[in-house]
Parts: sequence; C-alpha cells; structure tokens
Amino acid sequence: MFNLEHKGFFKLTNKELKMDYVCISVPYFLGEKRTGRDETTQIRASGYDRKIGATWVEVSPQFDAYDDRVVAVNAAITNAIEDNADRFPIIFAADCTSCFGAVKALGGQELGVVWFDAHGDFNTPETTPSGFLGGMPLAALVGRGNQHLLTGIGLTPLSESNIIITDARDLDAEEGENLHASQITIVPTLDDLLTVDLPNAPLYIHLDIDILDPSYMPALNYPANGGPNPAQVKAALQRVAQDGHVVGLLVSLWSGDRAQDEQPLQTTLDLVDAFLASMNAK
Repeated sequence: MFNLEHKGFFKLTNKELKMDYVCISVPYFLGEKRTGRDETTQIRASGYDRKIGATWVEVSPQFDAYDDRVVAVNAAITNAIEDNADRFPIIFAADCTSCFGAVKALGGQELGVVWFDAHGDFNTPETTPSGFLGGMPLAALVGRGNQHLLTGIGLTPLSESNIIITDARDLDAEEGENLHASQITIVPTLDDLLTVDLPNAPLYIHLDIDILDPSYMPALNYPANGGPNPAQVKAALQRVAQDGHVVGLLVSLWSGDRAQDEQPLQTTLDLVDAFLASMNAK
C-alpha cells in the first residue's frame, strides 16, 4: 500500500550512498506499543530501507527487566545501535522520549545535540501544566527532572552548552523562562541555523517532524502554527549534515492515525533523503 518505490519518489539510490545504514524502528509511544496505522510500519512498507540499502531493526524492549516502560524502550534502542555499531543509525520513533537510548549509544556526555522541534521539550514535573512526559525529554537530558530515565540506562546528563535547539515556537510560560535562562543555544529560526556555530563534538540530530508548519504536515498530535516549510527544514538539515560531524539521526514521527494519505510519509522521507545526500556529498 505504501510502497513509494514505484512512484519515483526516492531521489537517492544505494549506489549513490557511501555509508552503511541501520533503520531502527521504535513503534512505542511513551513506552506503549503503537497500534492502528503505525508510522514505522508505513516507512518499512514504503521500501525506504531497501532503497538506501539499510538494515532494518525493530527494537524489542525487555519490559520485565525494568521498572519503567520508557526506560525499557530506551535500553532496547541503545542495544540496537550498539549491535549495529558499523552502521549510521536512522531512528524512526513515535515520540521524543526515545532520545535517551540514542544519546547513550552514540557517545553520551561527549555528544553535541541539534534539536529541531516546534516545542521546547523543556518542562519538568514541577513546571508542566499537563504532566505530559513527551514535553520533558530535553530538560531531562541535561539533568532537569525525570532523572530515572537516564540512570535506568546508565546515562549521565549532557552539558547544556553543547546543545542547540531551533524553532521551539510553542513554549509553556515557565518552560520558556527556564529554557532561556539555560546555557542551551536557542536558534529562533531555521534560517538562523544556516550560519550559527555548531558544537565542536560528534552530533546527535533530533528531528521532531512537528517542526513543520501543520499546513505541510497535517497529521500531528501537537501541531503548532507559524512553522517552517519543508524547503527550510531541508536546507537546515543539509547545512548541519555538511558542516557537522553527525553520528546519528532520530526522527520523531507524525501520527499515523491522523494521516489521510501518504503526504506525511513522503514529506518525512524527503527530509531524510536530503540529509543523507548532504552527508554523502562530503
């Protein structure tokens, strides 16, 4: 149903790629298995992994071994990346809390981070108006709240000074105050990201697809108006891929249950395509 190879969609072919890849599927939303029109299933059915010659791995969390389901999912992500250490990881995840396992496997405290998101993800249990854990992962990653998510997989908080967040146009009041008072580099627009200095470290790229304006990505759980178009996101990703030492990419996906057609799938994979093409152009 979703096989896009026959539509001439993919721009890249395996022959054009210099690197080996692993696509890591994380069909879990806050530790719970996605049902219905699972986004990662749609990506695999599209044939994208075959087109870029990637190994496809779906994580298998050991929930009995952990007290927290999100920790279990992240431990499985770490294992999947480490088991494919000779391949560049492209992590397709249902939410942003999958960042911890990726960061742990890719270098932990040694990493720099470029975080693309319409939201700040910088709430803590004390500041959140909603209690939604998906709005807290970046704060946790730098040691602000929910530290069981890090200690559960042996991850130490990252330095705020090695992190860039871009766009973040939809912030809760106290979340915004804390983010702006932190040492994280806040890049207001993607155009600004084209010229800002990147962290001098191996880079983990975190792309929440909700950074796109909802008019271009309609199938979002948490849409925020006033965002960039796909061309702007593509240009920013290409710049980071060309100028940074990127060691991994995580894409936090759209909501398959809200998708009316293949547009979200196509738009997402087009962005990943552009990113990989720029990495291979070095």
